Amino acid sequence: MSQQQWIKTTCPYCGTGCGVEAKVASNGAVEVRGDASHPANRGLLCSKGSALGETVIKQGRLEHAYIKGHQESLDKALSYVASRFSQTIAEHGPESVAFYVSGQLLTEDYYVANKLIKGFIGCSNIDSNSRLCMSSAVAGHKRAFGEDIVPGSYEDLEHAQLVTLVGSNLAWCHPIVYQRLKRAKQANPNLKVVVIDPRRTDSCDIADLHLPLNGGSDVALFNGLLAYLSEHGKLDSDYIAQFTEGFEAAVASAVEDAGDLAALAKTCGLEPEALLRFFQLFANNERCVTVFSQGVNQSSQGVDKVNAIINSHLATGKLGKLGASAFSITGQPNAMGGREVGALSNLLAGHLDYKPEHLEALAGFWNTSNLSQKPGHKAVDLFDKVAKGEIKAIWIMGTNPAVSLPESAKIREALLSCPMVVVSDCIAETDTTRYADVLLPAAGWGERDGTVTNSERMLSRQRAFVEAQGDTKPDWYLLSQVAQKMGFAEAFSYTSSAEIFSEHAALSGLLAESGERLFNISELSGKDQQAFDAIEPQRWPVSKQGSDNRSLFSDGRFSTASGKAQLIAVTNQATKQLTSDAFPLVLNTGRMRDQWHTMTRTGLAAQLSSHSSEPLLEVSPQDAANQGLCDNSIVSLSSNVGQLKVRIQVSEGQKAGHVFMPIHWTEQYSSDGIVSQVVDSSVDPLSGQPESKYTPVKLTAWEYASEAVLLTTKPLTKAQCQALPADYWVKQGLADGFLYRLADGNSPVELAAKLKGFLMSQTKLQSLDFADPIKQNFRSALVIEGELFSSFSVAAKGELNASSWLESLLQQPMSDNIRRGVLAGTSPAPDLGKIVCSCHQVREQTISDVISEHACESAEQVGKHCKAGTNCGSCVPEIKRMIKTVTIE
Repeated sequence: MSQQQWIKTTCPYCGTGCGVEAKVASNGAVEVRGDASHPANRGLLCSKGSALGETVIKQGRLEHAYIKGHQESLDKALSYVASRFSQTIAEHGPESVAFYVSGQLLTEDYYVANKLIKGFIGCSNIDSNSRLCMSSAVAGHKRAFGEDIVPGSYEDLEHAQLVTLVGSNLAWCHPIVYQRLKRAKQANPNLKVVVIDPRRTDSCDIADLHLPLNGGSDVALFNGLLAYLSEHGKLDSDYIAQFTEGFEAAVASAVEDAGDLAALAKTCGLEPEALLRFFQLFANNERCVTVFSQGVNQSSQGVDKVNAIINSHLATGKLGKLGASAFSITGQPNAMGGREVGALSNLLAGHLDYKPEHLEALAGFWNTSNLSQKPGHKAVDLFDKVAKGEIKAIWIMGTNPAVSLPESAKIREALLSCPMVVVSDCIAETDTTRYADVLLPAAGWGERDGTVTNSERMLSRQRAFVEAQGDTKPDWYLLSQVAQKMGFAEAFSYTSSAEIFSEHAALSGLLAESGERLFNISELSGKDQQAFDAIEPQRWPVSKQGSDNRSLFSDGRFSTASGKAQLIAVTNQATKQLTSDAFPLVLNTGRMRDQWHTMTRTGLAAQLSSHSSEPLLEVSPQDAANQGLCDNSIVSLSSNVGQLKVRIQVSEGQKAGHVFMPIHWTEQYSSDGIVSQVVDSSVDPLSGQPESKYTPVKLTAWEYASEAVLLTTKPLTKAQCQALPADYWVKQGLADGFLYRLADGNSPVELAAKLKGFLMSQTKLQSLDFADPIKQNFRSALVIEGELFSSFSVAAKGELNASSWLESLLQQPMSDNIRRGVLAGTSPAPDLGKIVCSCHQVREQTISDVISEHACESAEQVGKHCKAGTNCGSCVPEIKRMIKTVTIE
């Protein structure tokens, strides 16, 4: 499929759903650019999307099938999977098997997985990693609207008078949507932005008001808003009477729970004046959009938080209008597509539910007599069943539960004890693939063909533009082949994603005539391959009339039994785990700007690693001072379920009593960076979504003696990493090699000796050494045939010099200048610091020099001189902070 023409596809990362154009250049490299014709991003790409070309490589790919660690033909592996699943079902029943799937699958993959296990195996033990990010929103939507509907669109941001971000660091997690909001605010200075988040994130760069509420107090805050609206006559009584039910109970609960402003402010940890200002902004603006994400959903009261937000919109009629919406923005590229095909254990395909008339309709459509009649186990419970031996065979597709699920040590133990673990993935080595009895090579981005649905219900095509590597196949193909080998050939005789999509689209129309469900794309069914290839981005529902579907519910009709929206009476509840003298701080987890999930793909792009090369724990200055902790030191972080070592970063943006750690690091990239091992497995009782934003923890200084940086041309194997003579290590990919940061309890002289011995045992090297026992500085350069193979520098705790200049040394002849620099511990070339602008690879010192030399007073001025901040804009807040601190010449 090698060509030099641009192919339109979509980005495989966040739920924004950006259009991408990709092509294979004459040198074999993959080039990408934003698709200017795609309505979701209009040509813009964030740092991760811009670096997609770097991830379409052979490095780390799973190209062949393996059974018990031995390479086998794909057909043999699929036959083995079918045989083992069939045997397990015959011996222990259908409830003994399970699928665990991913919001990064295409809709067609999702559809076949759901159809196989629910429709023909006959159990509903299929759940998705989407359970971890948006299942509370699903449950909240179903309670309020009768159906899992996101009513708004990105265009709402451009027509709103007030946009509130709740538990959403839009600037980092959905950068292109954030840029759209930023441009809307620039075009309309009257547009107000409020950020509700315990952290002061980069999303606050455009905020008129930041409310750093106490973690877990969202229900109280939005109950307070509803109580204020009621008390001050700011409700839409006509809308309430005509289109809603449950208002009286909801407002009574809100008043009782949060009607006292002073008490509410104390609960939320906010100033009463700040709360009042937010309430007044919402009350006095007709067009309000509330954007919420994981900060709301990942809670033991996540569903109630969602409904508390929706209640305020329903009570004021600020829903179903352009510029007025409660807007759940999803984390994964196809979490919405998974919801459409029922790939959560409590959902059925086509937005159907487990009720008799829906079950009968679906069984008839699939022509099956074995359709599962009840919901299955949600993710946390599902793996508990694996641990207890009740689920004896599990197929994991395109996700990494050994890292992402809470109490990850328990997940690893469960997988280790499970008799049959199948993993289909495009990456060979992940923390989960190590537990696989069978590895199946799945197609990756660039090889896959199908559809995805983004956060605003925009259905888009993902198209293949490179040849599949090795034996890799789409997940739908792997599933279909197993289904055929299990005896379900007639129902799974698919030959293309177009066939599957057509069936999925037709199913969506089952209840269209009755108007019971809004999800309907049946107009897109029956398309042949050519017509499927020509599908343009479009929001559902899709109709012949092509009516404006930017804002659903504009007619006041909902998918409930009564046709009216439901206000839900909610009361603020304590989190499942509470802080105490033993665990006095609240751990919040989330995403970083330039990484994605568990770094299996973004970790391949060196340009994405420099900005945040280590999993830093952000701590407030007050908490650091209270515990005598120094910035950049390594601490022990512990909870009631686990502990880890992590380097701290003292941050003014952290609320006192709260700390933050990113979710991305794994055993592939760190010795101890898996944050989920300390996160408790408490879940929301309705959605089953884990409480990943509120874990009571404590910090303890780790008494280590030495630190080191190690530079290598080739990555260390997992076994070599485990053999490193250091208690702590983190790996960073570079353009021409790898950088490891180490820390250890041994003295610098001991660590240096052990590190040199470790490296010298790997291959025959010439060693160039420097030692200063008085200052405890030790350096070595290891050379093969005149080129640097590896280099390390060891110093006492807190005394290690900056290491970013080392990146330029790899694969260079060892000139005298470089030789002297390595051994002296100084750069033979200027040290430009870390990368600030990942899109254009602009480093810290370059930006500082531009600010100083040109007396820049804005990020725009900086961008004119060095391009920093001129693509996705994610680095603009950091550039603004630099402008405040750099001395202008």
